[in-house]
Amino acid sequence: MTSEQLASVADKIDPQQPIGDLLVAEGFVDDRQRQRLESLKLELLAKHRDRRASQKAEADRESSAQTLDPEPKKSSQPDVIHAVAAQSAEEVSPVATESFGGEAVESTKAPESAPPLTEVRTPVTAPAESHIEAPTELDPESLGLGLSFQSASSATCDSLDEILRQAVESGASDIHIHSEGRLAFRIGGKLIAEDHRHLDAEAAERLVGSALSEKQCQELRRFGELDFCLERENVGRFRANAYRQQRGFDLVLRSIPAVPPTLEELGLPAELERLTDFHQGMVLLTGPAGCGKSATLAALVNLINENREEHILSVEDPIEVVHPSKGCLVNQRHAGRHTQSFGRALRGALREDPDVIVIGELRDLETISLAMTAAETGHFVLATLHTNNAVRTINRLIGAFPSGEQAQVRAMLSVSLRAVVSQRLVPRVDGSGRLPVLEVLRINKAIGNLIRDEKTIQIRSAMQTGRNHGMYLLEQSLNECVESGQISRDSALQLAEEKKLITAGL
Repeated sequence: MTSEQLASVADKIDPQQPIGDLLVAEGFVDDRQRQRLESLKLELLAKHRDRRASQKAEADRESSAQTLDPEPKKSSQPDVIHAVAAQSAEEVSPVATESFGGEAVESTKAPESAPPLTEVRTPVTAPAESHIEAPTELDPESLGLGLSFQSASSATCDSLDEILRQAVESGASDIHIHSEGRLAFRIGGKLIAEDHRHLDAEAAERLVGSALSEKQCQELRRFGELDFCLERENVGRFRANAYRQQRGFDLVLRSIPAVPPTLEELGLPAELERLTDFHQGMVLLTGPAGCGKSATLAALVNLINENREEHILSVEDPIEVVHPSKGCLVNQRHAGRHTQSFGRALRGALREDPDVIVIGELRDLETISLAMTAAETGHFVLATLHTNNAVRTINRLIGAFPSGEQAQVRAMLSVSLRAVVSQRLVPRVDGSGRLPVLEVLRINKAIGNLIRDEKTIQIRSAMQTGRNHGMYLLEQSLNECVESGQISRDSALQLAEEKKLITAGL
């Protein structure tokens, strides 16, 4: 921009409006150019933050070494100190070459007879760098944006920690950090905005930047969104997604238990423990997003870990609940980080001697096919799927394959599928949180025949009368919860697929 153009914009600056918005409005840059600059700035600041952290760590190590060895070795490098003070220049002698901030440096030390001097370090060599150096505090105008992003500042990190700590203390399941929006927590299934905590684009960008590493910034810039896990000491562990939208950068986090939960802690029936008795076959946990599938999966894996002596191998994206090895040997792999993909990890898993294979999500045909193969070849497979009930789950698995292969898939499922658990979370009447309500399908010979013979439409009727076999519909669970006074009839009707089956509370 020319000085004349800058002068014309200066008269129109509104403190409440980012300069980037003004430049777009005046036609000096387009929205695509602005987004490109925002992404570049995010990456530069992450590099700067990581560089400062590296420099601090190196300085701490150097300080520790000097304390232990106060007599540095003589340097073979020439004296690089030309003058410190005119009256003491001849008394200063060079000492050892050290490492400071990734550069080779020399330090000087005055003899005992000389007056104390501040230690001086001068780089011997300055390695050339091809990337752009980020200043300590980026000048917003240098990037053409109305943002001041200081991802390395401790105040920013403390602000994010404060938000996360408040969320944990309030029992929030999700935290929403939105550019040009209010900070919001999801508590008891309801999204509650903090009216007094509005985040402008600058504040939101700072918070996003404080959660990311340099590599993660590069991925966010390249793809526009990023899944990752964030762990804060003395605060907790969170599954996170950062993304770019028209007003800036946003961050949504979900709280993850610090230790694997128990079925009792989750409010789940003790009968689910029987699902961990299988040593071969496949058990699926299903339901919509945010219904607690991952927590239930973690509780079942923990039961196996405590009560068996086997090899558990999990593939997740990202790793959520961390399982330390107890009775079992547990290995957890992050798809996209520890392995290229779910499919590649599962192909390798068949050669890694696992007894139990845990799959974070059956996302595509390849993953479904490999999971079924593993279950059929003698492994116990636990996995999740985004389906609303047991019958739809079976139909989804079959429908993922080409029509010419579906008869074979039905035959495989009829003998390898062990159970399908569909889960919902329903608000409690007393407002104390949400109650998990289940639909459970156990695959016995009769159900297996219905799957193989393309009669899945009859499975719901078999479940409705199969309580003695450990099977029941979601509507039956809802009725029991209404009768016990835990949930309201209205809540039950909202979730029921066959509302006529909700007879409780009439």
